[in-house]
Parts: sequence; C-alpha cells; structure tokens
Amino acid sequence: AEADGVAGALLDRLRLDAGRIADMADGVRAVAALPDPVGGIDGGGRLANGLQIEKVRVPLGVVAVVYEARPNVTTDAAALCFKSGNATILRGSSVAARSNAVLGRVMIDALTESGAPEDCVTLLGTDREELRELIRAEGLLDLVIPRGGEQLKAFLSEHARVPVIYAASGNNHVYVDETADIDVAVKITVNAKVQRPGVCNAAETLLVHRAVAPALLPTVADALGDAGVQLRVTPEVRAHIGERAFDVVDATEEDWATEFLALTMAVRIVDSLDEAVAHIERFGSGHSEAIVTRSLDAARSFQRDVDAAAVYVNASTRFTDGGVFGMGAEIGNSTQKLHARGPIGLQELTTYKYLVTGDGQVR
Repeated sequence: AEADGVAGALLDRLRLDAGRIADMADGVRAVAALPDPVGGIDGGGRLANGLQIEKVRVPLGVVAVVYEARPNVTTDAAALCFKSGNATILRGSSVAARSNAVLGRVMIDALTESGAPEDCVTLLGTDREELRELIRAEGLLDLVIPRGGEQLKAFLSEHARVPVIYAASGNNHVYVDETADIDVAVKITVNAKVQRPGVCNAAETLLVHRAVAPALLPTVADALGDAGVQLRVTPEVRAHIGERAFDVVDATEEDWATEFLALTMAVRIVDSLDEAVAHIERFGSGHSEAIVTRSLDAARSFQRDVDAAAVYVNASTRFTDGGVFGMGAEIGNSTQKLHARGPIGLQELTTYKYLVTGDGQVR
C-alpha cells in the first residue's frame, strides 16, 4: 500500500503489526468466552388458557459482511457470526486482499479443526459482479452488513434485494457547554480527534458555547495544533484564537457535513445547548455525540434530545466500540434504528422466535 502511494487513515486501517494482531486474537478469545446468545429466553409466560410462550433467541442464518480496508473485520466477523450460530460470507476489498486471505484461512482452519463445517465461513474474492449477485440472493442470504464509505453504501442501496444493516460513517461532535471544566474539555476534545483520527468514532466538529469560548478556544486550539490538527474555523472562532503558527483555515458549509477521517477538525461557536443540538441534528450521522458539562440538567437534556447510537457526557466519543462495550468485538457500528443500533455484536446477530406449547388448546 505504501508503494502504491496509499496514505493517512486508509494506510492506518491496513497496517497489521504485532500489537494489532495480538489485539485481534484477544478479541476472538473474548468473543469465545462470552455467553452463547442462541437459546437465551428474552421473555414469555403462561396465558390464561394454559398456553406456555417463550421468546427465544435464534441465529439470523447466513450473514454477508462487506468491508473495505479493515482486515481486522475478517477475524471479528468470523468469530461473532460463528459464536451466534450464523454462517458468514466475508467480502473484503482488493486493497487488503492478501491480509484477508491469510486471516480468513486461519479462521476457517481453526473452525474446521474443531469440527465445524468448512462452509460456516466463506471468503469471497473482490469481483464487483460477484458482489452484485450475492446481495440479490433473496432466500439464500439473510442479511448484509457493509463496513465502508459512502460509495459502498450507495452501491448496496441501489442493488441489494436482501436486508442491509449499514455500519455507516461517523460525523461526530464534541459540544463544550457553558459550565464545562476547561481542562476536561481540552482532554476530551484532543482524545476524540487525535487518538486515532481515521476511525468512525473520532470527532470531526467541536461546538463551543459562547460563554466559555474566550477561556477554552485559545487553549484547545494550541493543544490540537500541537498534535498536528488542521482547524477549520468560523470568523468568530478565529477572533478568539488569533493568529496561530499552526494550520488554521476558514470553514465552509461543506466542512460541517464532512467526515474528515484525518487530523482535521471544524470549530464553531453556538449560543446555547439547543443550537448545538440543532447543529448535530442537521449535520450528524447518528453515530456518537458528546457533551462536556458540569450541569446535570444540560447533560440530561443533551442525552435526551440528541438522536444518535451513543451519547456521551464528559467522555470521549472514541469509546463507541464493541470490544470496549464488553461485546468482545464488533462487525461495525450501526447508525440505523432497525434491526440493530450502535456496535453490532453477538446479540445483534440474532433474532427471536416464539415457542408456544399447549395441551390441546384451539381458538
């Protein structure tokens, strides 16, 4: 990839070093150690007529995972689908084809050595026509989960004939409220942007309440600038931070809607919590949003009013992750509301059916 000139966030996603491979193995072990969701009873009871009803977790069936430039998804998806009783079809992109082939073979060999059928995990090539045929396979394929950019999402929206859960983009925000602790706000903002900028739970926009702007903006601008972040700012923000030696440019309307996936952050001032929520409603992708505040009322209002899969109070958006949430691993983060929302783990890879037992009842 380096020889082909790939850089930035994409190269970071492709890179597999000893530490990352160890993390992937740990993720598989963590999934293996989790309780089996299949057969779990979510509810039920006995009706007045004597019928006994149980709502029981069952696998979805055959799940296809289509992903771009994330070889770790190969092991995560195979482990999660197998643990939840599903067969899985893995379709990575050409840019990671060699890594995916090796990782897929490792998983298939491990499963077959343990007595599982080899076809419980299938690794496809990267032919686009083969993908088109796969996602039209009504009656054979139960679900498609894509993990990639807007082009992949658009392709599936146009051609899929089977259900799709979109593990979509993360245009995420940190909102610093008027009561925020400055040091906490700086720490959270820098972590959310800098710790790993090329992932979907990184923050892309900083919203600052006008009352705290004079105290916060020069400090947070210096901290972000020292970390190599380009700031895209409104004239009001520029007036507070002055001329800085690092990279500061004027923000455009397009910047508010952009998932940069890089060391770039848009910054604007808002007059109220309501204005921050309105901005997030207009430009956010429904992934992860955060407020920094010392007001319980503001925290509750933000968590109630912001429509996203994960809404944080005084914490970085970087925590939206199946492994961090105790799921062992994840296939992606869904920004939909049906059938799954947030990290897609074992529970999200199952559905349910009702088991009804009687002794001769008729209606």
